[in-house]
Amino acid sequence: MRMLKSCAVHRLFAMRRPNRFTTFFLLIALAACSQPVKPPTPEPVAPAPVPAAATPVVTPAATPAESPPLPGPTPEKLAAFVADTAKLSGRDPAEIRDWLAQARYQQSVINAITRPAESKPWKDYRPIFIIPTRIAQGRAFFAEHRDELLKVQAATGVPAEIVVAIIGVETSYGRVTGNYRVLDALYTLGFYFPRREEFFRSELSQLFTLAAEEKFELGALKGSYAGAMGWGQFMPSSYRGYAKDGDGDGRRDLFNSLPDVFASVANYFVGYGWQAGQPVFVEAQADPGAAAFVPDDFKAKYSLADLAARGYRPLDASAPDLPATLLTLDGAAGPEVWIGYPNFYVLTRYNRSPLYAMAVFQLAREIAAAPPAQP
Repeated sequence: MRMLKSCAVHRLFAMRRPNRFTTFFLLIALAACSQPVKPPTPEPVAPAPVPAAATPVVTPAATPAESPPLPGPTPEKLAAFVADTAKLSGRDPAEIRDWLAQARYQQSVINAITRPAESKPWKDYRPIFIIPTRIAQGRAFFAEHRDELLKVQAATGVPAEIVVAIIGVETSYGRVTGNYRVLDALYTLGFYFPRREEFFRSELSQLFTLAAEEKFELGALKGSYAGAMGWGQFMPSSYRGYAKDGDGDGRRDLFNSLPDVFASVANYFVGYGWQAGQPVFVEAQADPGAAAFVPDDFKAKYSLADLAARGYRPLDASAPDLPATLLTLDGAAGPEVWIGYPNFYVLTRYNRSPLYAMAVFQLAREIAAAPPAQP
């Protein structure tokens, strides 16, 4: 950028990120007004460490100073996206292009997704969610909607307190559902976030289809920086695949209908194999001198005997003899050891972070410790 420091057009270019409609004209103007100066050779940049998080921090690769790439969609990517989305959604390609022309890059989306809360250690992550206010609000929410929640629990086998805890962790019981236009968030991540661009472009395509199916106004949908929507923060593909009409009005409304929200969250877990009546975690202990053991994924695929042979045993002697796995967390008082069961894996399908699954489990446990009031 030093080559163009004397040009007024360059200053305009530097102040705002160009979109695809202004890029062509800006490049022409920059070429006309600049006097090239040989740039200094860039110093090599060491890659930043990647935290253990659901969404790793992206470290951009160094690029030659003489040809800085302009971020955003190439004509080829846009054309492929329009063709694929038209086929999936049944929308006219011209309509899809018109909506893309209205989508806006959001730097705050990139900032947020590269600094997720799940990158924190457990001792810092836990106090975000397991606090007296959120516990008390969860108990009050459970009491207020007791009948509907218990009806969903009876139908699906998913504990009502788990459904409540999901809503509590995701949106603080509907208080914070997100202020980003979902179109902008998914456009930004689908075309400006190389680490997971294919996933988010797929979700953007699903958004077009969802809006057509549910008769939503595409540009009016609001959600999180990642494009998740409603009280339960469903991504477009999850909305299409797992949302349920819980109140019988013929619509799946995760923005305004709590019966729909309750039924949909429970159905999501059923879809991933929730085992009714089975635990999520039990506390465990490590034998003196037990070697560190970190499973390569979250699937419960070890027997309790396997874990005992490694030096890890449940504190509860009556713990069920189900397939299990191990989770070790950096707690405030030192390492915490937990044995997770298949339902732990199911919780990580809602959010891939084990910290998230543990927060939901512990919040649900606290909510259930005070039974909801009888009507």
